[in-house]
Amino acid sequence: MTNPLQGLNFQTLFDAVSDAMLLVDDTGHIVQANSAAYLLLGYAEAEIIGLAVEALMPQQYRDHHHHYREAFNKKPEKRSMGTGTGAALVALCRDGKEIEVDIGLSPMPSAEQPYTLVTFYVADQRRQAEEELRISEERLALAKQAAHLSVFDFDAHYNVLYWDDCLRALWGAEPDSVMNYQRIISAVHPNDREAFQAAFEHANSPAGNGEYSIECRVINPIDHTERWIAAAGHMHFKNEVANRLVGIAQDITEQKIIEKQLQKQRTEVEANFTQQVAAQTASAIAHELNQPLAAISAYSEVALHALENDSFDPNSLKRALEGSVKQAQRAGSSLHELLAFLQKGDVVRDKLNINDIVKEALIIAKSNGYGEFYPILQLEDNMPLVLGNRIQVLKILVNLLTNSVEAMHGVGMSTSTITITVRTNADINMAHVTVRDNGPGLDPETAKRIFEPFFTTKPTGIGMGLAISRALAEANGGQLWLEPGNKPNAMFHFALPFAV
Repeated sequence: MTNPLQGLNFQTLFDAVSDAMLLVDDTGHIVQANSAAYLLLGYAEAEIIGLAVEALMPQQYRDHHHHYREAFNKKPEKRSMGTGTGAALVALCRDGKEIEVDIGLSPMPSAEQPYTLVTFYVADQRRQAEEELRISEERLALAKQAAHLSVFDFDAHYNVLYWDDCLRALWGAEPDSVMNYQRIISAVHPNDREAFQAAFEHANSPAGNGEYSIECRVINPIDHTERWIAAAGHMHFKNEVANRLVGIAQDITEQKIIEKQLQKQRTEVEANFTQQVAAQTASAIAHELNQPLAAISAYSEVALHALENDSFDPNSLKRALEGSVKQAQRAGSSLHELLAFLQKGDVVRDKLNINDIVKEALIIAKSNGYGEFYPILQLEDNMPLVLGNRIQVLKILVNLLTNSVEAMHGVGMSTSTITITVRTNADINMAHVTVRDNGPGLDPETAKRIFEPFFTTKPTGIGMGLAISRALAEANGGQLWLEPGNKPNAMFHFALPFAV
């Protein structure tokens, strides 16, 4: 078999090294140098070959150097000079410039005579790099401390996790224990494991962008304390195989407690406000209908009285019936005028990116205190623009999301998964959004009445959310419906027309 290095000579390999190197004989004279040495020291080849190594030292060190050289020749061994000693070594360039260096000595036995390979490491560059690294590490540590952040590094190939002491403490892991994926997920709250697994699988998929993001609860196996953790990272791939997940994690328990309190307050305020609006609307309708209905009642009594009298006057009966008709028409007109006032204003529709609207609805739902769910987005790329009123479309989507979270919390699912799918529905030529939760679904009677005004399954609800959402969908030229007979899981569909 041919040796692939047969065509290479020593000088070729010598010049390939990036550090400055000299080959010195046992008398202390330079017999060979590489290109990096010529560049560092400023000598030409003809000038440096045969030069005594003392010529590369400042004058004050030359007289004693031959003692060190003789001692090294008696006991040659590979060692460093300057590195880690705190003392600076100096190399003298051809132009008289002094450079701080560390020096490595490597004996090279030969049949003819012994040689020593001298390697120069520019100390300024190394120390500057070390100092910059130290400063960078200090800044990172301060940033981590200020933001309460932890860093993790998961080796997907060997299934080993490297993380800092803060995360180890949260998971109740011993300082020297090896953590793998199975031990990590075993400490995740049972209701959050499905979401945790889905986020990890998404990061592992070569078809995705490698992004990892999750909020979950961790139960410490030692003291059984429960903490909320938010983690984000990026999976790196090698030959389209998941290789390494690097990211940061943060304890967000206090934030979650505050969010839960705010959610309760917002729910109470919104329910109270909605009830007040409903009461005021009902009062206005009652006021507008009260007088016509009273008049209709009076005219009806006159008509009945006339019919009960054997000698009734046909003209009186006619006037009574005409009065009833007129008052009924007045009541209908008043009702239509009131509804027109409540719904006044034409719907202004714009061209919208439905994928962006879905993402914005998720942000709104989470900011309103409905953050205890893991969203799985399945968005169609290059989706055509839709036509709709942005605020009203957001209202529909946010209502569907919050309804799903509340329904699942109502049956004890404190953390849930909601899958939002956006696709083109060729059958109706519309953009089709599906919102599906992982809850128990709806019973047939509830599913039949779910869009009826004032029908609700919530203790504090008034049953207008889905009715209004369907009205808004139809006002935008779209549709809103429930998947029939879909148990478990509730699945709502929302369609919007494409912009022409």
